Amino acid sequence: MRTIGYIVCALLLFALPAWVMAGEGETGVVRLHSGPVSGKTEGAVRVFLGIPYAAPPVAGLRWKPPQEVAAWTQVRKSTQFGPSCPQPGQQGDGKYSEDCLYLNVWTPAKGPGERLPVMVWIHGGGFNFGSSSLPEYDGRNLAGKGVVVVTLNYRLGPLGFLVHPLLSRESPEGTSGNYALLDQIAALKWVQRNIAAFGGNPDRVTIFGQSAGSKSVSLLMISPLSAGLFHGAIAQSGGPIIGSEYLNPVFNGNMANVSEMGQKLASKLGCDGASDVLAAMRSRSAEEVIRAADCKTGLFDEGLFFAPVFDGTVLPGNPFEAYSRGAQHDVPIITGSTLNEGNAYLKDEKDLSLERYRSFLKSRFSENMGKAFRVFPASSDKDVPAAIDRVIAVAANAEPARFVAGSMERKKSRGYLYQFTRLPGTERARKLGVYHGVDLAYVFGNIKTSDGYDDTDVRLSAEMMDYWVNFARTGDPNGQGRPYWPAYERASDLNLEFSGTPRTVRHLFKEECDFINSQSIYRSR
Repeated sequence: MRTIGYIVCALLLFALPAWVMAGEGETGVVRLHSGPVSGKTEGAVRVFLGIPYAAPPVAGLRWKPPQEVAAWTQVRKSTQFGPSCPQPGQQGDGKYSEDCLYLNVWTPAKGPGERLPVMVWIHGGGFNFGSSSLPEYDGRNLAGKGVVVVTLNYRLGPLGFLVHPLLSRESPEGTSGNYALLDQIAALKWVQRNIAAFGGNPDRVTIFGQSAGSKSVSLLMISPLSAGLFHGAIAQSGGPIIGSEYLNPVFNGNMANVSEMGQKLASKLGCDGASDVLAAMRSRSAEEVIRAADCKTGLFDEGLFFAPVFDGTVLPGNPFEAYSRGAQHDVPIITGSTLNEGNAYLKDEKDLSLERYRSFLKSRFSENMGKAFRVFPASSDKDVPAAIDRVIAVAANAEPARFVAGSMERKKSRGYLYQFTRLPGTERARKLGVYHGVDLAYVFGNIKTSDGYDDTDVRLSAEMMDYWVNFARTGDPNGQGRPYWPAYERASDLNLEFSGTPRTVRHLFKEECDFINSQSIYRSR
């Protein structure tokens, strides 16, 4: 009789609608494939935080692809963010854990049948820092525009990208690394399986991200493992590794180089002489691994650096060649950058002399350093910060975006290119200009006049959100009442400038972009 009772209870559970409504201030219960969750309401938006989308990648699951999350039967209260992934600089306050594969959902839907467009956010942070719980990624205002917003964590640094010969040997694919990209793919599979329960349309998913999140978006465009999981892409300030070597020469996706770093990490952990090296490395705490790796993402930093690699499985080959021959997924893409992408990397640098600038150019351009100096000139020490800012703005961001947008001419889908040039009155912008990440507040609609924004910023934010949401809804950013944004064509070389008022302009950094495009720094990777 007890067995029959369990069966009856199970049948009743699965007979419930995907969304059981509740009273004021409550979200009701949403039934996922893994179990029921409840959240909270913020105005007209329902919020579900800290939902696990994969099993904790701990112990024997460290440095392995994400596994299916264990199911639960009791309603899981999802009103707090899950822990952030381990990273340098964490304070040990209980908000960081290797058990960090959680995502968050903001939905304006009243029930599961609305089939709203879905926007999945991938955070930045140089692949070594960051979290979906950062305030700038609060999805409430963007969701209020009529989309379901999802933000997610993914493994970082050596826990997310370690390459080691022994890891490759134990893998069925014979490779290692890119665990973080596999996390992102697992989250997208979770969206396909569950987002309808939140009123989202699994056939209308747009991925978007900034910085490392933008690079992730651009890489997912060429990964065979992500095919069919999204239907549009928005890449804000970062291409598919292309251009990343201008940030740091070791950021190049080379499997052999990163494998060497993995072996150095094993040595730094004191595990290289163990009878079972991987077991010894897995026995170390996440904090020990992060501390031993000591990864830094500055322009002049040297040492270990863990990021995506061309492993032949998740990323089958050189992204330059993939985009050049049209091997990317046939989905539309918005891609662009900000005016002063490099300044954020220079804020703590003291010795920015002409001599150091020449060394910087030599490490990036090798025998073409002289031409690079003519294209990005500096006459004295005081000119160096602006020159480096321009190198990073163009080489690591604007030209990779232009290249990706131009590659879409080979596909049925279109690419849309932009540059963000609006200088707000915030304290950070007064110091760093139109800095790397300045566009986040506008895209998410988290503009507060008390922070130094004015009515122009509020209006521009509304316009950007409209473009982004139109794109998520239809694959075309254009809509009634907004300046027309033409699809990118190399012949016309048009992009949309987000200044005080969006406007179409021609030839973004033309001389500089053409020079960067002529370089072979990433063509042979």
